[in-house]
This record gives sequence, structure tokens and C-alpha cells, in this order.
Amino acid sequence: MENKMFCFQCEQTAGCAGCMGGAGVCGKKSDTANLQDELTGALIGLARAAGGDTDPAESIYSTILEGLFTTITNVSFDDEAIRRQIDKTHAEKAKLISPCCACASPCGHSDDYEMKKLWDDNEDLRSLKSLILFGLRGMAAYAYHARMLGYRDEEVDRFFCEGLFAVGEDLTMEQLLPIVMRVGEVNLKCMALLDRANTETYGTPVPTTVPLMVEEGPFIVVTGHDLKDLQLLLEQTAGKGINIYTHGEMLPAHAYPELKKHPHLKGNFGTAWQNQQKEFDGIPAPILFTTNCLMPPKGSYADRVFTTEVVAFPGAVHIGGSKDFTPVIEKALELGGYAEPRPMTGINGGTQVTTGFGHGTILSVADKVVEAVKSGAIRHFFLVGGCDGAKPGRNYYTEFVKQAPQDTMILTLACGKYRFNDLDLGEIGGLPRIMDMGQCNDAYGAIQVAVALADAFGCGVNDLPLSYVLSWYEQKAVCILLTLLHLGIRNIRLGPTLPAFLSPNILHFLVENFGIAPITTPEEDIKALMA
Repeated sequence: MENKMFCFQCEQTAGCAGCMGGAGVCGKKSDTANLQDELTGALIGLARAAGGDTDPAESIYSTILEGLFTTITNVSFDDEAIRRQIDKTHAEKAKLISPCCACASPCGHSDDYEMKKLWDDNEDLRSLKSLILFGLRGMAAYAYHARMLGYRDEEVDRFFCEGLFAVGEDLTMEQLLPIVMRVGEVNLKCMALLDRANTETYGTPVPTTVPLMVEEGPFIVVTGHDLKDLQLLLEQTAGKGINIYTHGEMLPAHAYPELKKHPHLKGNFGTAWQNQQKEFDGIPAPILFTTNCLMPPKGSYADRVFTTEVVAFPGAVHIGGSKDFTPVIEKALELGGYAEPRPMTGINGGTQVTTGFGHGTILSVADKVVEAVKSGAIRHFFLVGGCDGAKPGRNYYTEFVKQAPQDTMILTLACGKYRFNDLDLGEIGGLPRIMDMGQCNDAYGAIQVAVALADAFGCGVNDLPLSYVLSWYEQKAVCILLTLLHLGIRNIRLGPTLPAFLSPNILHFLVENFGIAPITTPEEDIKALMA
């Protein structure tokens, strides 16, 4: 029987092979998946048309970023919104190829790409092109957030066109491999750009303890990654008697001085994205989704889901470019919130979490860290972070952190930290043993810390007592992994499963050249990594 769709870009993909039926595991219907393929093909056509332009218009790049972001897992479930993005992409391409529109025999150079060609291709070529495409999708999210704050980089912008162009070409493995590594190189620059955008706009994050208690009265939950949206929401709700609570990847916002100065930014609601259908069930408040991590809402709260930017779901109220959050504010006042304070906990029963240990904070006490390592007080660092997800097996990360020896430090980032960030593991030399460095894009900060420590000890990064134990779910994890590989980081443990889009030959290449390995058990991995 012919497949209704094909999608294997996220960790939960059906049978660790690909979603091919009437809907994906994420809830995306086959019609929607096919429209996202059509949009991707249109973006490749736009990149082809822009390839010969020495100075493409800003609208070309913004359209490519929006389109790639739209196709990330758990962003858009709205067919009409995707169709509008396809039309916008075609309109931008028409501006570039209008001089040859009258030709009776078009060259086909700027045609939309048929994604079925990719999905049906040789598995090794498909694997490499998927690494490029999915890496570009993840990187597009970071470039998009930076752009919202007025920050751009010409090299990053141009590479989106170069990468998409390559996906549509008939290239060999030898030609594709350098492009795969180039994705990691450019993503490092993109994450640095976003880091600068965030810190120059909102200040350097500072360690901040965040309560999980929800106070009485009207409130709004804001989830996703976009700090600009949170800033605007805080400004528009000031003095209105409405409290704001972060959710998921928005938690690190509490550490930024320019955001935390708002007294009605109160705390964090719930845990990671995959628990939203349970945690939002019947919630007496609206939820604003600013980026990916939207799951199909249950009827008990569907009427209070609001989306913005490229996030979309049929029937949900969408806040457009005007960023007028009045509908969200009115819904919060209408629902009224809880009548009395509502205590919440993390998955381990903790009542508060701490964030704000970005590279600025950690490097400010680098001398203490170096001395603690030299004295033997700190024997090893583990970076345990990445995406969370619903598939069984992710309790591995909780157990790994619990079992990590008392003389080890846990650096963490992204929503994978919700598996253990409410644990109290004590301190070493006045530093908490769990240090939350921020969102997934703050992997840049972890890299900066690793480089600084390597300089301090006069060794290479791979010679540090530092190990990477990563969880992945969607495409931003792909571009971060490629960045680590670009930097030559070895012996990464990856789980809970390896990506379905890695063919046996490509996986063998990664194992042989970078020592990538799947997670096993916490006991075995801790022993091996500390050997």
C-alpha cells in the first residue's frame, strides 16, 4: 500500500523508521506533512533562484527562515497557514525570475524540488541530505529569534540558500559530507549571534531560583523560546493584575535582568513540553505558544490556546505581526486563574528550580572551578541536556544525574533538564552541582566554557574531564550535534534512540570518526566516561 506521508525527522518517529500513515506520532496529519514537503520543495526552488543573485533582498532570507521554521516538528498543524507560506515563497521567487517568465522553454533551474526524490533516494545520500536539511531547519529557528531582536549575519543568511540548493542537487557522498560539517560550522556562528542578541538586549543571565507555585488570580502561561514575545507580553500586562508564568524552554527568561525586573513574572508552570496535555488540562488561564513544542490541544483547554509567529493550529487564535496580545489578556481576565495558590512540583517532587548559569556566570568564577579541579574537589563534568520527549527510556537521564558521583558537576540546558532540575544535589565549593545554562541554543555557552577550561589547563577540549550525554527530539538538536562534530568533540553519548535518518554507513562513519555511541545504562555509561 502506498504511503500517505513520509516523515522521520524527530526522535519519536514510528517504529524508529518513519511515519507513513494517516498521521505522524506528533499528531501531524498526512495532508499537513505533505504540505510541509511542498513548502520545503518551494524553499529549495527559491534558493535555486537566489543562487545567482549577488545581493538577494532581505525578504528572501526572512521567507526562507520562516519556511524552514514552519517545518520543524510541533510548530504548525494548520494547512492554511502552510499554504500561505508556500504562496509567499513562490511570490518571492517570482521577483527573482520575472525576466525569463516569457520564455517558452524554461530551463527548470528554479523549479520547486520534489521531495519524493529525496525520500526515495539511495539511503546514504538521503541520510546526508537529511542531516543538512534538518540541521538547516534547526538553525533557522535560532536565526529567526536573533532576527526578531534586530540581529543578522550575512554569512549565516547566505548559507541557508547554499544548503537548500545542495539538498536539491545530484551530489555524491564525497560532495555532501563537507556540507554536512559546514552546517555545524555555520550554526556555531548562528548560536553566537543569538547569544549576543539575547545578552545585549536583556543583559547577562544571573543565577535565579524560580518557584513552581502558581499564585491566586489571573495569569498567563507563555511557552516556547522567543524572548521578544515574552518581553512584549510583560509590557502589555504591566499593571493589569495578571501574573506571567513561563513553561518549558521559556524558563531561562527568569535569569535575564531586563526580563526579571518585571514583578509580575512570577515563576514556572509545569515541566517539559510533552506533559502539556496533562498539565494544561482544564487550566483557568490562556497559554501563549511562541515557537515549537505545540501538541494538538485537548478539548479541555483548546479555547485558551493562542499562537504567534509561525506556530499555528486550526481554530486557535493567532496573534499576528502587530503583536497585540489583547485577546490573550482578555482571556486571562475572563478565566480568572486559581482562587487560591496552587503548589506544583517538578517530576521529582521539588518545589523550585534554578537557572541562569550561562557562560558569563560560570566563566566569572573560572578560577574557582579550575582550582576545584586541580584540588580534586571536582573530578568530572557531565553536560546532560538536550530535548525531552514522551518515548519511554528518558528516565535514563534522571537516573544518570542521580547516580553521578558526588565529586562531579552537572551542566545542563534545553528542556531535557526537566528530568532532574528539581533535584537538590548539594554544592561543591559554593557552586551548585546542577547548573542550568539555559535554552537549547545556549549550547554555545557550554562550548565557550569548555574552550576556556581547555585554555586554562593547556589541553584540548577532548582531554578535559568533560563528557556529553545528550538527549534529542527534533531538528535543533541536529544542528547542535553537527556543531559539536565540527569542533571535533568526541565520545558523545546520544539517546534515547539514534536518529532514524542515519543510514548504517553514515552511522558507522560517525562512530569511527567521532566515537558517537548510543546510551546504555547510567551505571555503564558513567563508568566508561570517567575511565
